[in-house]
Order: sequence, then structure tokens, then C-alpha cells
Amino acid sequence: MYLYKAVIPRFAPLFHFNRLLSFTSVTLAVSTSKRSLSTVEEMKAIILGAYESGQSANGDKLTTLTDTASNLDTKWGTLISRFIRMYGPIKKGKSRLNLGARDDYPIISLVGIGPMEAGVNPVEQLDEKKENIRLAVADGLKSIRGLDIESITEIDVDDMGDPQSVAEALYLADFRFDELKNEKSRRKPIKFNLLNGDSASQAAWERGRLLAEGQNMARRFADMPANLMTPTIFTDEVTKFAANTGVKVTVRDKEWMEQMKMGSFLSVTHGSDEPPKFLEMHYNNKPGSKPIVYVGKGITFDSGGISLKPSLNMDEMRADMTGAAIVASTVITLAKLGAKVNVIGLTPLTENLVNGKATKPGDVVRAMNGKTIQIDNTDAEGRLVLADALTYADTFEPSHVIDIATLTGAMRIALGDAMTGIWSTSDDMWNKILSSSLVSGDRVWRFPLLKAYTKEMTECHLADINNLAKKRLAGSQVAAAFLKEFVTCPNWMHIDIAGVMSHGSDRGYLAAGMTGRPFRTILPLIESLAADEN
Repeated sequence: MYLYKAVIPRFAPLFHFNRLLSFTSVTLAVSTSKRSLSTVEEMKAIILGAYESGQSANGDKLTTLTDTASNLDTKWGTLISRFIRMYGPIKKGKSRLNLGARDDYPIISLVGIGPMEAGVNPVEQLDEKKENIRLAVADGLKSIRGLDIESITEIDVDDMGDPQSVAEALYLADFRFDELKNEKSRRKPIKFNLLNGDSASQAAWERGRLLAEGQNMARRFADMPANLMTPTIFTDEVTKFAANTGVKVTVRDKEWMEQMKMGSFLSVTHGSDEPPKFLEMHYNNKPGSKPIVYVGKGITFDSGGISLKPSLNMDEMRADMTGAAIVASTVITLAKLGAKVNVIGLTPLTENLVNGKATKPGDVVRAMNGKTIQIDNTDAEGRLVLADALTYADTFEPSHVIDIATLTGAMRIALGDAMTGIWSTSDDMWNKILSSSLVSGDRVWRFPLLKAYTKEMTECHLADINNLAKKRLAGSQVAAAFLKEFVTCPNWMHIDIAGVMSHGSDRGYLAAGMTGRPFRTILPLIESLAADEN
């Protein structure tokens, strides 16, 4: 800690966070009050932004402060500028702490938000300026959190010209699924405040907060252990969260499914003692328009059934209901935003387990639309529950139908966790979700819907269609082709999120665990589709 003794006017120790550093204890003197940071009852930190702005004549990198940071720099007697001159520019996506320089802000985190001229990179399919801000703000928050000082209760934040992205980064990065741990191990809450925001900035900040909190809701549902997130618990929790939002929630039971002749969905439920549920959510803030129906796979635990999965990493199958979680959080968040949409969310919910009544490979069932299905793999259950849900979706005469599911392991092979797979019968829907993904940072990639994939299942020995292709090729494509056989709406999109379901380690502004991706891509898609409806 030799920097503490350095002769630097009004500067206390500095830590350069190229990575998040862990401290078991930190006690640093505030320069003017001489009090220890760790003993102050409450204090504020601040996060400020700095752009990369080219190079000087001698090759040194140049830094330009954001408007907010520049105004504070002037007010503080060029404190920030001297800080940069002394220790050099801040790298893109990284942060640097200045501790003890001011009484009002004893912790200052300066973050590098990259080139001022950054924008959409067509190769990366990403608005790099927005993503740079999200990554930098998240790193700034981590550096402050890494000090492990409980007296930090608030953080004021520079809007950096994009308050929505700033809010998204903060609320996403600060989320941890720790509610099942003892209270001492849980993350202490910190309040975030936007600096000097006008009404437009505050509105953008609030949208970013609601989008992040909506994604966090889906993350929480997906990460909850399966014994604590059964179909019944899921519907109870969603009903609670939807209260007073304007969302109408209806929970259907097994008897209703039998009346609707949902034989495909019911075949998956046979192996579980937990009663299945079918959750229906309606939010209509655009009377007179046709609804957009959004369907999410809700397998609250997937053992594979008789076609049992390997035991390695089977615990992650608690999140096989991520599609349902995202659907529920999307409808609720649209209501909180007061979005001008007419949307219906449908989530078939069950466990896929094994008992004496479980569906067997080779069994044939009849779906709601009358088609018979030969079930040769009980681990291809997602398409079975979605088949009846999609058939039911068409009864609402929708303008568009979207389904989302952790459907195929093949998706991880195809795209890893960098992108979400998309299949669509509508070029307009594809173009809209692509545009949305550039802004959100949750990228998407379109795959084909060819008759060649359909034939892999419709040339079936015992029934109209098999739930398993003849060849072990193009697994995600044939799964999408299977679903298409149960959709009549001409504007349909299938979203396979198996690859982006989880992270094994921290990734920028998302911590390890279930991700809730690509929630912030899909919600604006629904808003955009609704805007086109007369």
C-alpha cells in the first residue's frame, strides 16, 4: 500500500481494476475528515465516464470526459483531469478507483466507455457504443462492490449520454440469486441515482431499470431449484407479481387440458406427481387490435423421462422453464411500462420425470389439432408441450405468434452462448428482432425452415409425425420444423434459447447462473409489432 504515502494532493490510495479485485478488509482514510471508510455509517460513491478520443502527436492516448464528468471536473478544480494525467487513460470496459479525494464522494470510479464515435458494427451485429457503456458501468460497479464496505449505501451515476444502457448495466450487474443463503451471505442493497437527469433522461433511465428488473425476474425464476419452483409455485408466483399491473392471469388445470384434448402436452405430464398447469396471461392496452400471442416452454424440471439424460449437469434442467419465465416477465414488464400492446402469454407447465405411468418411447398420442405423434424420444418433450400450446394460440386469431424455449442441445453446438437461434415465417418479424438485438446486445441469428427438415419427421411409421428425426443431424432445424406443423398463423417466430440459458462464470454485466436472455431483445420486438397494428 505504498501509494498511500505518496505525496499526491488530495489523493488517497488508488487501485487500477483491470479485473475485479477481492479484498478481505479495506480501511482507508478519507483525506479531509480523517475518518476510516469502513467506519462511516453511510456514504455515497460515484461512477463517471471517460471516452477514448484518439492519440496525441507523440502517440499518447487521449481521454475526453463525458459532459457530466467534465462539469464535475471543473467544479472540483480539475481533480479528475489530474487523476487521468497521473495514471493514464482508462481502457475500454475497465474502471479505476480514486479513494478518499472528496468528502461528498469518498469513492470515485472512473470508467472507460470506449471511442466516442463507436456505433453499430455490422460484423459483430452490435451497437458497440451501448455495449461499451454497459460493460464499463458494470465494471465500475464491481470495483466498488469489491471494496466490501457495507457503509456504501448509494451510488450516483453519470448518464454517459445513454441513461437506459447505464440503468440496464447497473441493475443487471448487481443481481445475484442469493435468497436461499443465510442473511449474512446475501448481497446488501445499494441505491442507484442518475446524476443531473432531465425528464427525458429520467424516462430512459426508468425504462432501462424496468427492462433489467424484468430480466432479473426471469433469472430468479430460472435459477430457483425445481422443488421450490413447481408448476403450482410458478403460477402462484406469477399471479403475485402480476397483481395491480393490469395483467389478467388465469391458471388452467389438468381437467381443462383434457377437455381441450391436449394429448401431446398431457403425455409429458404422466411421469410426474406434480399437477400440470397451463398459465394464461392477458394484457390489452390496445383495444380493437389483434393480439400478439407469446408462448413459453415451462418444463420446471427435465430428467428426460424414460429417455433419461446423463446425470452430469442435470441440475441445470431446473431452468428448462426459462421460456415460460421470460414470457411471464415480458407480459408483466410491458404492463409496468404501459406499453400500447395487446399481448397474450401462454405457458404450459409440467415436470418431465419417470414413474410407472410415464410415456414410453414408441407411444402414440393425439395433439389438440388432431395430428397423431409418435414419441420415439421422451427427452424431446419441449416440442410436445409447445405443439398444443401453439394450437391453442391460434384460437385467439392472433396477428403474430412467438414461441420461446430451451428446446435443443444442438443450439449450443451451433451458436454457443453468443447468440440466440431464430426461425420465422415472416421477414418483417426477423428484421424487427434483428434491429432490437443490435440495441440490446443480445444478438440473434436466423436459421432456415425447409421442407427437407419437415420430411425428417412426417415420414413416420406409426403416426402423422414423429417427435424425433430419422437422422441425428440439424437437431435445432428439425425441432423448429416440428413446431411449424402446429401453427396456422402466417406470422410466426420460434426462438431457441438453449445456448444462452446459463453462464458458468461472470460475463460482463451478467453474473454466473441463469441469464434470462434475450428478454431485452424480445420485449421491444413485441412493442414494434404492436405499433404496426392498426
